[in-house]
Amino acid sequence: MSNSTDKQRKSKGKDYEVGYGRPPKAKPFLKGVSGNPAGRPKSITMSEAYRRELAKVDPADEHGRTFAEVLAEQIIIKAKGGDVQAVRELTDRTEGKPRQTVTLSMEKRDQLEQAVSGIISEAEAAGVECSREQAISTLALFTPEVSTLLN
Repeated sequence: MSNSTDKQRKSKGKDYEVGYGRPPKAKPFLKGVSGNPAGRPKSITMSEAYRRELAKVDPADEHGRTFAEVLAEQIIIKAKGGDVQAVRELTDRTEGKPRQTVTLSMEKRDQLEQAVSGIISEAEAAGVECSREQAISTLALFTPEVSTLLN
């Protein structure tokens, strides 16, 4: 008896084994019902992982503080000792980063002004009222330096 007839006999009879390349004879899933209802497991972001770890109590700390509290104290100690990077970290986190100044060439400024005028014209042609500020804020979505036109 050849190998192919054995396989044929097994697939027709009770000896049929489900496996790779041999799906179940009956339909495996009901129509409209997912075989994976929970979906792909969600992964966490680095920020979430950091927050989770920082919220844990530091077992080496005698006062029972979290890792975040211990690290904050270390940065303050370094800043107090004159570490400029530690001072910068503290001020950036507590006061926010300083604004960056953007200078526009006259050519770039003219291009942006034309774009703002174009937005206003397009809005008027469509029967929609559009102020200069609205046009600038719309353009700022695509070109951040346009906000300098407000000054």
